[in-house]
Amino acid sequence: MTGRLIAVVGPSGVGKDSVMTALAERRPSIELVRRVITRAPGLGGEDYTPVTEDRFAELLAADAFCLHWAAHGLLYGIPATVRDQLAGGTDLLVNLSRSVLPEMKRAFANSAILSLTATPETLARRLQGRGRETPDSIAKRLERSALGIPEGVPVIEISNDGSLDETVAAALNALYPVKV
Repeated sequence: MTGRLIAVVGPSGVGKDSVMTALAERRPSIELVRRVITRAPGLGGEDYTPVTEDRFAELLAADAFCLHWAAHGLLYGIPATVRDQLAGGTDLLVNLSRSVLPEMKRAFANSAILSLTATPETLARRLQGRGRETPDSIAKRLERSALGIPEGVPVIEISNDGSLDETVAAALNALYPVKV
């Protein structure tokens, strides 16, 4: 049986990485996809593979990514090796940009999209708390938070304004409903 690619999307500061980590801890059969990013190493948050823009271009030319995009002045890539993991039956969680969702749905038939939401106040507080962005960068990320999901792309929407446990429980119930 083919695994399912589960995209986790939402605005910066919504808690995608925290929710993904908690989901994988609560359901060990789910694995996290490690993104390749043109971000300096060791900036906290997610576990990613840092690369230079030149190296990213080399990887892109070598078809090393199944999905890629640019956002916030950075380049992001999803390793093509996820196809092998999915073929082996593993469900994978991946932090994706909302802009690449139509491409993901075309490339991966067995997929789902978990869209996390939070109030603007929650987003601003979390962005300031992670200490990675300047006030100007935070303002730009908050502006971008109003962007929606591309039309025609089905999503499972979960609010992450409450506790992490509540969010994870709601997400697991939506992704893996109990059949009676």
